[in-house]
Amino acid sequence: MTETHATSSDCIFCAIATGTMDADIVKENDRIIAFRDINPQAEMHVLVIPRAHHGDVVQLAKAAPETLAELVTFADEIASELADGQFRFIFNSGPQAGQSVFHVHGHVLGGQRLGWTPA
Repeated sequence: MTETHATSSDCIFCAIATGTMDADIVKENDRIIAFRDINPQAEMHVLVIPRAHHGDVVQLAKAAPETLAELVTFADEIASELADGQFRFIFNSGPQAGQSVFHVHGHVLGGQRLGWTPA
């Protein structure tokens, strides 16, 4: 979808990953950062992103599958720490799928019973 870069100057998530924009960070390491969504859709709604810029989840899977696996591990750890350990992990890939920020990010939702409400 888009190119892979260490960071992108016009990307809000790159700004969060580099610390030039504030976010409510819940967990981080040198490759991954997780922060609360500013418009939560569940009791627990955290975004998990790689610090390196990848446009979508498919691009990340092709370029750095180990980082994608680490995102899943982060989601599990966050759900265990902030909720009951049960969670939904959602990636939107492309504008018609609901992706509005073109830096891959997984939505970790939990802390309540989740229904199914497709767009």
